Amino acid sequence: MAQFNIGPGLKNAIETYQLPENLMGFGNTMAPVMATCTYENGKWGEVTYLPYGPITMYPTAKVLHYAQEIFEGMKAYRVNGMGPYIFRPEENFLRFNRSAERMAMPHVPQDIFMQSVFDIVAYSANFVPRRSGESLYLRPFMYAAEESLGIKPAEKFVFMVIASPSASYFSGGSGLSVYIERENARAFPGGTGYAKAGGNYAAGLAAAIKTKQMGFVQTLWLDAIHKKYIEEMSGMNVFVVVNNELLTSKTGDTILDGITRKSIITLARDLGYTVHERNIDIDELLVDIKAGKCTEAFACGTAAIITPINYFGDISGDRFPLHYPDGKISTELREKLLAIQEGRAPDKYKWITPVEPKSV
Repeated sequence: MAQFNIGPGLKNAIETYQLPENLMGFGNTMAPVMATCTYENGKWGEVTYLPYGPITMYPTAKVLHYAQEIFEGMKAYRVNGMGPYIFRPEENFLRFNRSAERMAMPHVPQDIFMQSVFDIVAYSANFVPRRSGESLYLRPFMYAAEESLGIKPAEKFVFMVIASPSASYFSGGSGLSVYIERENARAFPGGTGYAKAGGNYAAGLAAAIKTKQMGFVQTLWLDAIHKKYIEEMSGMNVFVVVNNELLTSKTGDTILDGITRKSIITLARDLGYTVHERNIDIDELLVDIKAGKCTEAFACGTAAIITPINYFGDISGDRFPLHYPDGKISTELREKLLAIQEGRAPDKYKWITPVEPKSV
């Protein structure tokens, strides 16, 4: 079993920390504690909890040159005096190690991953926002720390967990405007698209600039081979509602297996909706939007939760507004999901795990 230690200065960092009254967006405010653990010589060392602050690495650290890095996104909630609750942490643990396998990195043992995450929440319990929709966002990540410019898998890694008291990911407006990227591709069959690796997100940043210049908020990626089937947005999965049935792209080696996506499918089916996981032809979808068959669409993910889409568009300048930009079905699903996450509704799925607050 791993050893867990309290580093110097942590007690003071936590006791003197003040949570801003008004959180500035998502991921901009950091909790005062972080966890770190090093893998070298074929084994994991001790986990140490330290005050949040800079990390040190050599310029030759392999992560800086060959992008050997993975991460996860999780949330803890504390609304109406309940919690903190973490949502489906075991799913994040499993996906983290699937990403590690693809990126030639060692598995993080379950006790190290889970205890680090739970302890960060426990020490940050007083800093979990109390308003519905806000949360303590958790970011476990691992990077290659070996100092060498040789192109080979690293043998030294650092696993860390940091946390951010955060407001809603999107603010303002009734829904997202989504630009359809028809030229470039985010992921390719046989590649790393299904892993939560930093390079996957970097591949979408140039398109994000173009998306903003075109007047849109988010980019929608199509498959790399045919440039016709919807895959996902740069950091979110996508659902569309056609003839009152939910459609979402089936997962594979180019699409992230979203935990929010998986939860929505379960919730929607239990609410009586039909859900199809299949290829979605973008041009057929646009015809269905114009014909009124597709009435709404929404993005989903850990950060976004469920956010309705107002309209789609592309380089042609055409706009395809949804009949229900406020998202009648997506609003219902969001409230059901958030109520479970925040402990305001019975959790028959056993998705949330309570965390006992700790002091140093």
